Amino acid sequence: MTEQTAPVSLEEFNHRLAEISEAMPKRLRQCAEFVAQNTDRIAVSTVAELSAGAGVQPSAFMRFCQLLGFSGFSEMQKMFRETYAQKWPDYATRLENLRASGADSPSALLAEFVEAGRLSLENLASSIDAGLLEEAVNVLAAAPMIHIVGFRRAFPVASYLSYAFEKMDIPAVLHDGVGKLNPRHAIRKGDVMIAITFAPYSQETIDLAAYARGLGNPVVAITDTMTSPLRRIDALTLAVSEVDVGAFRALSATLSLAISLAVAIGAKRDQAVQ
Repeated sequence: MTEQTAPVSLEEFNHRLAEISEAMPKRLRQCAEFVAQNTDRIAVSTVAELSAGAGVQPSAFMRFCQLLGFSGFSEMQKMFRETYAQKWPDYATRLENLRASGADSPSALLAEFVEAGRLSLENLASSIDAGLLEEAVNVLAAAPMIHIVGFRRAFPVASYLSYAFEKMDIPAVLHDGVGKLNPRHAIRKGDVMIAITFAPYSQETIDLAAYARGLGNPVVAITDTMTSPLRRIDALTLAVSEVDVGAFRALSATLSLAISLAVAIGAKRDQAVQ
């Protein structure tokens, strides 16, 4: 891999990361995956903190920055700070008053999760690819059957979509793995799959999505990073990231995306029958 000029925007950075991450050595790929999942931390963390989070030495993290085209970590951090400066919360100090009541009190935790949800929603609104979203709606609205898969943290999103489609009389199958049953043979040519998974990624979801793509069927992916394995199967990818509170990540932005997707599909199908 040759050295490149530094990205000047978050969009350019994400494109570069997706472009070269597959060919990276193991340690640098760890850096790529950690950065892709934690873009909100780059502007405010030290290289020591980020390398520890990625499980690599600071020297490996520095090499990762250089591979992306930056002179070092400072230049990469500068780009992130300039990008996020415009979105920095105006009223964060209001929440600080609540947090001050106790680091782990219920009201402080609520304030933390509310703030994390707000930041996640703002990031979704500013980063979602409107063209991809519309394409996903068009593909799903035309599907004779929608198959939905999502396990562990993604399961609430998958089950909500199944519920919403059922209420709108949209044919859909939720692949939930109950009883260790594997209804993959219910997937027919022309059906469309919605696959939902987040790092560290569910192998069951990846396998089922790959099976659907092997049949030539479209897959709409709701996932979190530029290095998500669902991108490798040429899925129509809707990227969403959640700001964490400690080690916990809520689903504020992801559920908002799912609700929007379901309602838009229902409206599109209604238009088609009028």
